[in-house]
Amino acid sequence: MTRYQRHHWLLAATLAGLAGFVDAIGFLETGGFFTAFMSGNSTRMAVGAVHDASAAGIAVAMIATFVTGVTLGAVLGNHCEARTRLPVTVLLVATLLALAAGLAMARLQVAAIGCTLLAMGAENTAFQREGQVSIGLTYMTGTLVKLGQALARVHQRGHRGEWLPYLLLWAGLVTGALLGALAFQAWGLSALWVSAGLGLALAGIATLPQFAME
Repeated sequence: MTRYQRHHWLLAATLAGLAGFVDAIGFLETGGFFTAFMSGNSTRMAVGAVHDASAAGIAVAMIATFVTGVTLGAVLGNHCEARTRLPVTVLLVATLLALAAGLAMARLQVAAIGCTLLAMGAENTAFQREGQVSIGLTYMTGTLVKLGQALARVHQRGHRGEWLPYLLLWAGLVTGALLGALAFQAWGLSALWVSAGLGLALAGIATLPQFAME
């Protein structure tokens, strides 16, 4: 992540905030499953295999849908020029979130959650270098590990600011999750319209020349 410029850090942190917002809504709607954090769902799958087969089945379906979203985002990104990959991917995320919000209004909650899973999977492909994801936007364990490693080097000249992008990414997701919980409390699944609007705004920002990827 330190290979990117500061405006990329801020966009990534905002996208992480979007993921946190959507994840909190999904967590509350499903009663403890995640739409962006597949490590949590993987643990629920394993525990469910012993204690609750239906919970395990739900977790498996959610993980598979998330991976499908990653695949969709990667395929789309691979067919885009480098300079358009980021905005096109974020636009895909916004479109899927708008579809999720519309399905929620039609009382198709399961389909709505499915679309949020696709969106969160696709979001993780927004930042790619040479076909590989370079910034994971929805999983923070690796980010916190890198934060700790960067803090261990903070006394070394040339490494003193390396910790900041990782802290921003984590703080973005946590802030988004807090706002998502508040929005769900007020509007239920209709709060997904807020995430769709934010996604659309971020897609527009990503079209600015300074966000063009190499």
